[in-house]
Amino acid sequence: MIGSLTGKVHMLTAPHILLEVNGVGYEVETPLSTFCQLKNDQTITLWTHLTVREDAHLLYGFIHTDDKTLFRILLKVNGVGPKLALGILSSMSASMLIQSIEMQDITTLTRIPGVGKKTAERLVIELRDRLQVFAGTQTTTTGQPQITLSAASPVAEAEAALVSLGYKPVEAQRAVAAIKNDHSDTADLIRAALKGMLKN
Repeated sequence: MIGSLTGKVHMLTAPHILLEVNGVGYEVETPLSTFCQLKNDQTITLWTHLTVREDAHLLYGFIHTDDKTLFRILLKVNGVGPKLALGILSSMSASMLIQSIEMQDITTLTRIPGVGKKTAERLVIELRDRLQVFAGTQTTTTGQPQITLSAASPVAEAEAALVSLGYKPVEAQRAVAAIKNDHSDTADLIRAALKGMLKN
């Protein structure tokens, strides 16, 4: 099993990247949350998941171990394959996904491309217990999880509020990420994110 790869980004073709490791190029498929942080010639470590099929060996890579863990949890849900799991992680942050599951927010989940009402309901039913252990984890520099991130954090609440206003999950995530270091209160995060989105 290939658990991680460290090398230089040789090519970016969303959602795939070509990661050169000691002269060998690995084709790795990533969620947009990882892909958008990468640049050509950048040396990075990706936490990987290998899927072996009869016709192919497929590598999926994540810049944070949290996303890799969530990806594997999602794969255990009936009817969720790697493509849909990547789509979910591309559309919302880990904290926002956890909050949506805990709040049984079917409306937010169905805004993810490829997720209909039945799939959203299945995600809520099958993930509630599994995510209780994961909720609140955040990756350290050593790659080990520690309990620091609350599922109902102001960031997650602000993202959920923007989605309820009609913004797409990925738009809400990007808007809040741009200003989250400047504000700690949920209301302030929402106002600042809306201001930034209106400027754009």
